[in-house]
Amino acid sequence: MKPSMSRLIRLVVLSALAAFAAVEARSAVAVGQAAPDFSLTDLSGQVRRLSDYRGRTVVLEWTNPRCPIVGKHYRSGNMPSLQKSATAEGVVWLSINSGYRGSYGDYGPAQVADWFRSTGAAPTAYLRDRDGSVGRLYGASATPNMFVVAADGTLIYAGAIDSIASSDPSDIARATNYVRAALDSLKRGTPVLVPTSHPYGCAIKY
Repeated sequence: MKPSMSRLIRLVVLSALAAFAAVEARSAVAVGQAAPDFSLTDLSGQVRRLSDYRGRTVVLEWTNPRCPIVGKHYRSGNMPSLQKSATAEGVVWLSINSGYRGSYGDYGPAQVADWFRSTGAAPTAYLRDRDGSVGRLYGASATPNMFVVAADGTLIYAGAIDSIASSDPSDIARATNYVRAALDSLKRGTPVLVPTSHPYGCAIKY
């Protein structure tokens, strides 16, 4: 006897929640504590270590060029403009794709370059984490999943890019951009008002 559609949906939801919980259990990262160091290779072959940027603010953005929610924030110009304004102020922006080799959105250098040109993306570097070790270390569960690391190496924000979990680009203008707010708080020397939130988007293809 075939399971009903509602039962199948429940099974899919439960499986997704279990996968999310498993990632969270493996996470060694917590806001207010030191962000775990890692090293990944960028598309030019340069090794990028988080510790190399001690003394500078770092944004970690988990991404997937084929994810519709990522597409919402890139095609609208929201993510590229945030990248450009942040890096213009000395922030290091590392975009990380933790999808396994050959997964949906596992772009090679030429594809990433085309994607950057078409969207105006401007991160400091694009890193592939194909064994998922760094994504699991941080408990990254969706794309986009954002983290902000202060100059002293402390993680000050982890979660969604903004306050409206939606695929509609028209929602961007009325949403609170949590990443921008965290960066502004750092500049002012004030506490981050929303240090954590639940990321929304596409499940990372570990």
